[in-house]
Amino acid sequence: MAGRERVVRMSVEQPLWRALTAYRLLTMLYAVGIFALAYRAFPHPAVAAGYLAVLAVWTLATLPKVAGAAGCTRRFLVADLTVALAGILLTPVADTAERIAAGGPTLPSIWTAGSVLAFALKGGWRWACVASTFVAVANIAVHHGDPTRDTLHNVLLVWVASVAIGYVVEVARASEATLARALEIEAATRERERLARDIHDGVLQVLAMVQRRGAELGGEAAEIGRMAGEQEVALRTLVSSGLLPPSRVSSDGSRGALVDTVEADEDEEAAAAAELDLRSLLAPHAGSRVTLAEPGAPVVLAARAARELAAAVAAALDNVRKHAGEDARAWILVEDWGDEVIVTVRDDGPGIPPGRLDQAAGEGRLGVAQSIRGRLRDLGGTAELVSVPGQGCEVELKVPRNGAGR
Repeated sequence: MAGRERVVRMSVEQPLWRALTAYRLLTMLYAVGIFALAYRAFPHPAVAAGYLAVLAVWTLATLPKVAGAAGCTRRFLVADLTVALAGILLTPVADTAERIAAGGPTLPSIWTAGSVLAFALKGGWRWACVASTFVAVANIAVHHGDPTRDTLHNVLLVWVASVAIGYVVEVARASEATLARALEIEAATRERERLARDIHDGVLQVLAMVQRRGAELGGEAAEIGRMAGEQEVALRTLVSSGLLPPSRVSSDGSRGALVDTVEADEDEEAAAAAELDLRSLLAPHAGSRVTLAEPGAPVVLAARAARELAAAVAAALDNVRKHAGEDARAWILVEDWGDEVIVTVRDDGPGIPPGRLDQAAGEGRLGVAQSIRGRLRDLGGTAELVSVPGQGCEVELKVPRNGAGR
């Protein structure tokens, strides 16, 4: 059977990282060239040369870091901004006050903007605000609180540009997550339709034929036919409900706007803060002797809460088969009250004699105590069992939506 289609990884912001890499390299060469042309005017050219040498080595060594969001960590961003601020604050040491007052460039020059833009691409407009504010304060400090008009213009330009780019990146990430989810739903729909066709053309027809032939032959064949009929109903319910194994879309800002579907196993899904439709977990129980009544809208719970509640329902149905007999009928009613979800399991068996549950617990049989009540207790819910001898048994499972899955 062909595997389920996957949403391919994508990133519209990756070209921005490549552009930033080129910008840092070119502006580093620009800063070195500006110094080379005017080094005779510097009273302490050794200071400027030493800093620019460090800047060149740092820029070349960190090119892989700014090639994508994954390598551009917070620690790197802080170190990169420190290099830029150090160059700005060292400018009065290397250059004359007259040149600085006349609007001369700082030692890193426009290379500083690349450091601020890295913050914008990594963390959005808020990070860009913080980084550009530090750069603005450093430039004002170099001019002793009286910056020139050109300096203010450059500082404001960097601040506005970085904030705008950060905002665009945030919007792009949200759009990519939405697009990836839409593509996943489309792929899942196509896969569901293909599976439904294959199952209808093969498995369901065979089960229906076994049911008819078993009823005609009688005896043990009739029992096999009855079981085939139950499986046909359960499988048809599952297919018609359009339920597929849940998957999630990953949108991790630390890796950039890279999104793809994550096909997690049971342990990974239980550990994740995902949500599931309870109906999808209860649908397989429906059959010729088990009737499932559910709301028309999804009954969404935390993944762990949904699985534990479904497991408690399965335990209740196992008790029906064991103690009420294979011919007993059962009914499952799902109710969503907003603040809590209630699932009721009722059967038409002989019921439970008074004191039988306490006797079973004393004998070490903890099916009801652990498989049902224990699960609901861990979820912050309750499990009430009502049984009248000769009139069947009813189990009411309540799970609060607030705190479910703790």
